[in-house]
Amino acid sequence: MASLPRDLPGDLPSDRPGDLVVARPAGLYCPPGDFYIDPWRPVDRAVITHGHSDHARVGHGHYLAHHDSAAILRRRLGEDITLQTLAYGEVIEHHGVRVSLHPAGHVLGSAQVRLEHAGRVWVASGDYKLEADGTCAPFEPVRCDTFITESTFGLPIYRWPSQAALFAEIDAWWRANAAAGRASVLYAYALGKAQRLLHGVDASIGPIVAHGAVEPLNAVYRAAGVALPPTFHASDPALDKAALARALVIAPPSAGRSPWIRRFGSDPSDAFASGWMQLRGTRRRRGVDRGFVVSDHADWPGLMAAIRGTGAERVFVTHGSVPVMVRWLRELGLDAQAFKTEYGEEAEEGGPDEQSEKSEKSEQSKPAEPAEGIEENDA
Repeated sequence: MASLPRDLPGDLPSDRPGDLVVARPAGLYCPPGDFYIDPWRPVDRAVITHGHSDHARVGHGHYLAHHDSAAILRRRLGEDITLQTLAYGEVIEHHGVRVSLHPAGHVLGSAQVRLEHAGRVWVASGDYKLEADGTCAPFEPVRCDTFITESTFGLPIYRWPSQAALFAEIDAWWRANAAAGRASVLYAYALGKAQRLLHGVDASIGPIVAHGAVEPLNAVYRAAGVALPPTFHASDPALDKAALARALVIAPPSAGRSPWIRRFGSDPSDAFASGWMQLRGTRRRRGVDRGFVVSDHADWPGLMAAIRGTGAERVFVTHGSVPVMVRWLRELGLDAQAFKTEYGEEAEEGGPDEQSEKSEKSEQSKPAEPAEGIEENDA
């Protein structure tokens, strides 16, 4: 087991005797259990909340995650990782700490981590959102004394449209483009966001093309029982030029900078799916025709509802709008503090992660679309 690192001078003023989670150079550490949650440096034991690359990293001796994360983690981190999985609500005990995983509603297999020890209960949220989208188990509030929450969109300006309103807008855009003979290219993060879009669109409008970085993850979702419409590779012989001109294309953002995008004609309509599209000017800076407000993170009302739902009196805020959230929660009478972390680098809202880049580079070097079996290992 990894030894407990020494505190740095002046480090971690929020630590209190008996805390179940403390920030350490390698990540968020549970002292009584001697394990980490989503560590960013190699450790002996890691509990992983979900498969995005800023939370699930290579080099750990032992991984613990939800069953539905297994295929994603092995694809991204290597088939030979030592991985133990749990069902939601299943409890294991490690060094006297009772550990269980609970739905976070972020992506397939995403989980909140509940820790119980010596009469205290802490919950680490990982990334989460509250509105159910049909592609993963919906978020469930877990009662606790202390809650560790993300804050990616932790400002009051962030308020997401409903699922129905969102997909009515996307479908109308696709339908109008198809009628005009223009392909509709929708840029979205390859894990989670892409599958959510596929699940929600009206597949009767036209064929759907999935980029080579997206299709292997579609297969993981389908194997887990998530309903996704049929998807094609861009080079599929079943798609002629006329079909491609009516297609919806789901691709990671960097595909727009690659020769691959030329397969869809000289003037496709493009759009970006991101929570950042709520900000004026973001679509213009992205250089796309449309922006759709889509996020797999909680908006401001969602963050507040999640925190209230835990009943926690003490809250730690991580990656995102940390100072604003801490100040707001203190004004509400909560004991709020910050954990400095290295999350938020998987570019879920701004571009493909390292694995998608590797998959795209592999694809772009070939004259035909790659097979579904493209590996996405960080190593």
